[in-house]
Amino acid sequence: MRLAVQRLRPEPVPPHARQHMVRMRDGVLLATDVYGTDVAPAPAPTVLARVPYDKNSRYVFFDKIAERFTAHGYVVVVQDVRGKFRSQGRTLGWTGEVDDGYDTIEWITHQPWSNGIVGMFGDSYYGFTQWSAVSSQHPALRAIVPRVTCTNNGPGIASYDAGSGPQPLWLEGATYQAQVWTDNDSYEYDVDLTRRPLVAAYEEAFTAIGKRSPGFDLIVGGIPLAPYNGPHPYDARPVPVLHCVGWFDNLGIAHMRDYTELARRPGWAAVQYLIADTTDHENYFLESAPVPPDDDHLVDDAALERMLDTYTGPAVEFFDVFLKGVARPESLPRVRWKLGHAGWRTASMWPLPEATTVELYLAEPDAATGTVPGGTLARHPAAASESTVWRYDPDDLVPSVAADTFLQLREHADERRTLDRDDVLVFTGPASDRPLDLAGPVHAVLHVESTAPTYDIFVRLLDLAPDGTARLVVRGCAQADRPGEVEIALGHTGYRVRPGHCLALMIAGSDFPNHLPNSGTTESPWLTTSPKASLQTLRTGSAHPSRLCLTVLPESGE
Repeated sequence: MRLAVQRLRPEPVPPHARQHMVRMRDGVLLATDVYGTDVAPAPAPTVLARVPYDKNSRYVFFDKIAERFTAHGYVVVVQDVRGKFRSQGRTLGWTGEVDDGYDTIEWITHQPWSNGIVGMFGDSYYGFTQWSAVSSQHPALRAIVPRVTCTNNGPGIASYDAGSGPQPLWLEGATYQAQVWTDNDSYEYDVDLTRRPLVAAYEEAFTAIGKRSPGFDLIVGGIPLAPYNGPHPYDARPVPVLHCVGWFDNLGIAHMRDYTELARRPGWAAVQYLIADTTDHENYFLESAPVPPDDDHLVDDAALERMLDTYTGPAVEFFDVFLKGVARPESLPRVRWKLGHAGWRTASMWPLPEATTVELYLAEPDAATGTVPGGTLARHPAAASESTVWRYDPDDLVPSVAADTFLQLREHADERRTLDRDDVLVFTGPASDRPLDLAGPVHAVLHVESTAPTYDIFVRLLDLAPDGTARLVVRGCAQADRPGEVEIALGHTGYRVRPGHCLALMIAGSDFPNHLPNSGTTESPWLTTSPKASLQTLRTGSAHPSRLCLTVLPESGE
């Protein structure tokens, strides 16, 4: 049976936008919509977004975003990036955005409706295009609002945590490259990830489309390209940044690395602002999860209108300070963060100065392969050395609980069934009669060895409720090729473990289909037809202190 492929073509330009074909330095024309020249007082500051997902699609909802910015006196410019939808040029993501960002800002500054001041806004890839414009160092760029994104990604990279060492390949990221970055249009199709070699599933799609994705081929070939042809944004001229982070975003680890790194750098530190919400990549909220149909903004227009007010409001406040100058920087909290199950907080810095590190040591490993509660999370390591073994079986992979981690909170699925598998390890802490507030970075330090030359470790920290359900708090992964200590970043969080609940740490050797299964050999996991099973040994005790490291707040009495 022939693979069913749906081709996504550009939607019509809204009547309240005017499209221009803007010339770049190499003669390529980029399709660019302008909103609000009939509303904003001329000349006015401009909010720019450069997107690869069709500037006129409901998915990016820029016609509605533009209404909110233009109502506050801004002109809005939205552009299809090079090689996507109505824009000309080669289709290869994470390349060319530095020069195209500069040239687009330069074009804006020469328009009669522009006062020469530009800010940028947007999520994910159109957060990356903001960092590319920072790299270009155009003097008119005065502030950016990158949401659920990161600086360290690029063509040939498929990892939600690029920059922290070897990682299992993020299969969702590879599928994204194959479906979005083939030609001007985008394509939707089901990938049969049970095929061996696995790359054959994508070859079937490219054959049906009649074209290949160069970005996907770079991933399979393990050939990363530099995303910036200018300085890395960290080394560019500082501009004010409002980082909009989701505690449940699949890019949250990398985004918080950007924030914490820039907050340490002279020049940048003074202009870093953070909003961290209990949201995932697609702007679903923990307090609404699992999301009912009438609150699902991807399908319900009324829900979208409600979501967009909280989505754009902080950016309007930020731009009023740094583009318009109608408010002072001191009016903005440096850090606004939501404590899951408790509410919003403000602070002068992150991590919070009053937070402390708590280490919980993995103990009683013999029980960890059983059902919940498994082993324990103890305040001190056991004096004696202990160990346990878990298996990696490419014919019986540990299933990903979220079919799509971009939509992590849409269902916010119960992970108890996975915890009770006999090929994962679980360690559980005690329940408390008082809240435990997590506020800051979380990581695991594990002492592991394997019978295979390469192996993957997936770690998930879960909230185990009194009714037995288990739901995600943070997660992380690493790939190793030798025995010893492995440190796994699980990201930052703001999360209240409520009275009667406890923390459960899960360790597994696979996470499918979110991640590409390990070959168990030195052979490429994309090309292998016979991946090999392996056994992993976790060591604990004072000589091998495998542990979970939390950042917690003092008891508040709430």
